[in-house]
Amino acid sequence: MASFRLTRSASRALLRPSLSSSLSIFSSSSQSSSTTITSPHFSNQFTRLSHLFPDYHNSRHHFRVSKENLSFLTKFRPGIVWISTSSGVAGRSGKGDQPRSSNNNNSVAGVPSWVDVYLPRGIQPYAKLARLDKPIGTWLLAWPCMWSITLAATPGHLPDFKMMALFGCGALLLRGAGCTVNDLLDRDIDTMVERTKLRPVASGLLTPFHGICFLGLQLLLGLGILLQLNNYSRVLGAASLLLVFSYPLMKRFTFWPQAYLGLTFNWGALLGWSAIKGSLDPAIVLPLYFSGVFWTLVYDTIYAHQDKEDDIKVGVKSTALRFGNSTREWTTGFGIASISSLSLSGFNADIGWPYYAFLAAASGQLAWQIWTVNLTCLTDCNRKFLSNKWFGALIFSGILFGRAFS
Repeated sequence: MASFRLTRSASRALLRPSLSSSLSIFSSSSQSSSTTITSPHFSNQFTRLSHLFPDYHNSRHHFRVSKENLSFLTKFRPGIVWISTSSGVAGRSGKGDQPRSSNNNNSVAGVPSWVDVYLPRGIQPYAKLARLDKPIGTWLLAWPCMWSITLAATPGHLPDFKMMALFGCGALLLRGAGCTVNDLLDRDIDTMVERTKLRPVASGLLTPFHGICFLGLQLLLGLGILLQLNNYSRVLGAASLLLVFSYPLMKRFTFWPQAYLGLTFNWGALLGWSAIKGSLDPAIVLPLYFSGVFWTLVYDTIYAHQDKEDDIKVGVKSTALRFGNSTREWTTGFGIASISSLSLSGFNADIGWPYYAFLAAASGQLAWQIWTVNLTCLTDCNRKFLSNKWFGALIFSGILFGRAFS
């Protein structure tokens, strides 16, 4: 990819004439700065100009510019140009810059999200603190809730879609609150990890006080959703907060934080059933819950392989470090345990045959993840991790059709 230092001649060649003269303000500072301009269509770490300086005096990882230039930069339309914060120089091969990876494998390309494009600048750091630009976490938290609510439906009937919508909103809020807690507790560690050093609190865009205030708002909204459930579910839901607040500390003490995340992320498998039935049926919901725990051990171990080198440097633990070269064997065992637990839960719930057809398809998807992932390639680890929303969708579809044909 062609990466170049912005000069008057380069800007005239690549940008519209109406912008060329304005952008030349950078040329005077290009001799003392490593700032590079790169096309947004190539894979590098890019930040939209209007988002570069939400708090340019305090942010540790953004450029310092004059207030006159700052007012000019904020008037750019989204998507015209990005500034790369990397100091790399394009190679001579003509293939372009490769995203950062200590083992020379591709990383996940930084591209502007809908948060960068559509939300006001003042709100963007909070949206990113709640990971609204990365919905995969909400999907992974919501699917066990949807499984449980659908499994609790009366045989031959559709599930309670109002309850599913309520739990969907709850998953969005609780996942955001968990990310806020995580970023507050890990703000010193995040600055030392390549993938996390630009998070709002770690980079200085938000102060810890801002984060705590935002957490209070998230928990207040979550409480509003919890109070709409029955009393049994209110107590059960409140109990999950202990897991939410303590999970970020686990990687400091154990090589199994992914197991603890599984206990946290799949609490909805218990809560969804109780919200419909008013109590728990252990023969059905416990296998469902533990199937989710084993599933989490698969996808989050794959995810943890993206950070294993930084984790060693920082001194935190993960199953990726614990398993090492045996990761594929361990995750295979967890995958088998997850599918077996799902089979047991469906059998005890007396669910119809379509469930097992979808379960077979989900088994294939999980096996594909485990046996094709390149654990030394950051891009492939992330791709396999993101594919887990389809595993959850397959299980949900199986329960939906299986219950309809019960």
